[in-house]
Amino acid sequence: MDWNLADLFELVADTVPERLALAHGIAGPTRTWRELDQRSNALAHHLARGHQPHDKLALYAYNRPEFIETLVAALKARLVPVNVNYRYREEELVYLLDNSDATVVVYQAEFADRVAKVRERLPKVREWIEVADEDAESGAGCASFATPYEQVLRGGSEQRLDIRREPTDLIFMYTGGTTGMPKGVMWEHKALYNSLGGGGNAVLGEAASESREQHRERVSLEGRAQKLIPACPLMHGTGLFTAINALGGGGTIITVAGKSFDAEELWSVAEARGATGSSIVGDAFAKPMLKALDEHPGRWDLSKFFLLVSSGVMWSPPVKQALLEHLPHALLYDSFGSSEAVGFGAELTTKQSTISLGRFKIGPNCKVFTPEGKEVAPGSGESGFIARAGPIPLGYYKDEKKSAETFKEYQGRRWSIPGDWCTVAEDGTLVLHGRGSVCINTAGEKVYPEEVEEALKTHPAVADAIVVGVPDEKWGEAVTGVVRLEAGQRAEEDELRAHVRERLAGYKTPKRIVFTDIGLRAANGKADYKGAKQQALEAGRAGR
Repeated sequence: MDWNLADLFELVADTVPERLALAHGIAGPTRTWRELDQRSNALAHHLARGHQPHDKLALYAYNRPEFIETLVAALKARLVPVNVNYRYREEELVYLLDNSDATVVVYQAEFADRVAKVRERLPKVREWIEVADEDAESGAGCASFATPYEQVLRGGSEQRLDIRREPTDLIFMYTGGTTGMPKGVMWEHKALYNSLGGGGNAVLGEAASESREQHRERVSLEGRAQKLIPACPLMHGTGLFTAINALGGGGTIITVAGKSFDAEELWSVAEARGATGSSIVGDAFAKPMLKALDEHPGRWDLSKFFLLVSSGVMWSPPVKQALLEHLPHALLYDSFGSSEAVGFGAELTTKQSTISLGRFKIGPNCKVFTPEGKEVAPGSGESGFIARAGPIPLGYYKDEKKSAETFKEYQGRRWSIPGDWCTVAEDGTLVLHGRGSVCINTAGEKVYPEEVEEALKTHPAVADAIVVGVPDEKWGEAVTGVVRLEAGQRAEEDELRAHVRERLAGYKTPKRIVFTDIGLRAANGKADYKGAKQQALEAGRAGR
C-alpha cells in the first residue's frame, strides 16, 4: 500500500484510542493514542493557518513526547519535517535551517540562547515555537520572539483537519554523509514506510499489509505492538525511522529523560514501562548496556524485553553474545542501511545462532556494483558499492550534483548508492569493508574530515592538519587530528581540542591530536589520508 503517514497514524488512533502511544521516563508524562491524535490535531490547525502545504518545519529537541507530537502534527498539516542535530553550533544551525528553507522551528527552551543568536540571519523562518524544559513551568520564561508550545496547543482545535493528503508528501532526513555540510534526504511517505516493511515485520519475515482492513486487524492485536525505546536520538535516522515503524504498527514510543545516554537509566525505564525493545547504534550503545547488566545482575526484570535493533555502525559479535547471556530470549537485529536507503541487508542473532562480523543477508531489491556500474558476482572476490532499488528517496534537497552521485540508473532501474564498500560471498551474503571514502563514523555520527581540518587550521599555531578515524572500542572510530605546527610555534593537545569545540559540535572534536613534523600532502597538494592515518595508528601503539 502507498500510505500517507498522517493518514496511517489516524487509522491507528481510531483502532486503539486508549492504547499508550507515548511515555517519558520512569514516571513522566504519557499520551494515549487518542491524546496524541487530539494534541497533534491542535498543533496541526495552528500550522495550517500560518503555513502552506510543503513548507518546512524544523524539529530541534531532545527525545521527548513533544518531538513525536510535533512530527505527527507536521505530517497532518502536510508540512515537511526537518531534523535538527541538537549538537550543532551556530554556523551549522544557520546552514541547516537556511538550506532546508524552514518557515517554522519548534525548539526546546534549552536552545533558546543559541536560537536568539542566529534568528536574525534566518529571514525565511516566520515562526518560532518553544517547548518548555522538563523542569520548567509551561510557558515560563519563553523567549520574546517565540510562542510557548502549550499555548499553541490550547489555541487549536482537537478535531482533525479537513484536508486531503498524498502518499508523495515528504519527510527530510538531514545527514552529514561524506561530502561536508549536511544534505537533506527527501523521502516520500510511501517510499519510507514501504522501505520499513509497509506494516509487516522484517524480523519475523512478515509481508507488508495489503489493505487498510488487514492493517487495522494487525494494529488491533495487543501482543503484536512494540513498546520501543529509541536509545539513540530521534533526530537521527535510526531513532526516527524505527519510531515511525513502531507507531505505524500501533506501538508505543518510550523516551528516556536523560539528555545523554545512561545505560542504567535505560534499563530502569525499560523495566518500569514494560518495554519490548530498543533501537541503538552499535557498540557505542550496546557496550554500556552490557556493562550495566554485568555490574548489576538481576537488578532489572527484562522478561518483556525481547528485541534490540541496531543500525548505522558495526555491532561486534562478542558484545552480541554477551548480551544474549543476560537476555537469552532476545532477538538482536543488526540492520545495514543509511539515511539514503533502508534495507541493504540484515543479520538476525539469537542465543542459538552463529555470529559473524560484517556479514549481512542481502536485502530484497539490493545488488552490488563496481564504480563502473558492473554487477558484482557472488564469490568473485570483486569489491563494489551496495545499491538498493525499489522504495528509495527522491534525492538530496536542492543538490542535483550530489543526488546524481548517489542515485544512479543501472540495468534500467534507479538505485540508491550511498558509498558502502563490500564484497559478496558465494552464499550471497555481504561482507562489509566500510565507506569507500574518508568519512568518519563515530558512534553513529558522521564526521567529514575537511570541516574539522579547517577548524584546526584557524588556530595560529597550526600549519596543516588532516583528520582521520582510527578504530576505537567505544566509538567505533575515534576522530583523530594529525597536526603539523608552524615553525617555532607550540600548542597543547587540549588547547587545540578546545579550539575545535568552540567552533563545531562536540562529537566532531578530535578525541586525540597527534603532532608530526612530516608533510601531510601529496605532490599534487591533496591530503595524504593514508599516511596521516598510519601516523595516528603508530602514535596510538606507542602511547603518544
